[in-house]
Amino acid sequence: MTVLPFDVPVDPEPPEARDWLIDELAKPEYQAAQPTLFDRISQAIRDWFASLQLADVEGPPAFGLTIVLVLVAAVVVVAFLIFGLPRFNRRSAVAGTLFGDDDDRDAEAMRRAAQAAAAAGDHALATAEIFRALARGLAERGLVSTTPGTTAYGFAEHAGRVFPDAATDLAAAAVSFDDVRYLGRPGTPERYAELAALESRLRTARPRLQAAPA
Repeated sequence: MTVLPFDVPVDPEPPEARDWLIDELAKPEYQAAQPTLFDRISQAIRDWFASLQLADVEGPPAFGLTIVLVLVAAVVVVAFLIFGLPRFNRRSAVAGTLFGDDDDRDAEAMRRAAQAAAAAGDHALATAEIFRALARGLAERGLVSTTPGTTAYGFAEHAGRVFPDAATDLAAAAVSFDDVRYLGRPGTPERYAELAALESRLRTARPRLQAAPA
């Protein structure tokens, strides 16, 4: 008969047993079984939802409210990703140089200045102020940005892309602004009235295209 050998029981010392355990767990098959970072995050989220108790109510009502909260949070995240952070106080933030002059007024202040100048018979100043009000108003709405180097023609070109139906009127308005601002030509009540009507119309008009920064 063939005698089969039997394994001799091993009884290692504690330090040696610990080393054997560490070596064993370091093998690839054990490492592959470890939970990934995604697994740990998912489990943490599941544990958090499981721990929710709305007003000490459990069961279907609490679960339904949890689902609603999750959906609302998802909508908020998607809105941030698509539209960005809310632009609070945009109107007060738009200020600075406009067509070569330092001017921190908002569109409403410029509009009032234009009306006052027209009432006083200074239609050159009224024309310049109402054109500034038009530009500042579109900047406050986030439709056409202006920089210190933006010219009246540059603004009219970009604004014409946002309001194609008014592109011709905007170009003519830029000419009128340059006439009274840089060429010293007198304004007229008729021309001021045309620009004031254009500014009033575009103040609430719906844009056709998204403007590029001027």
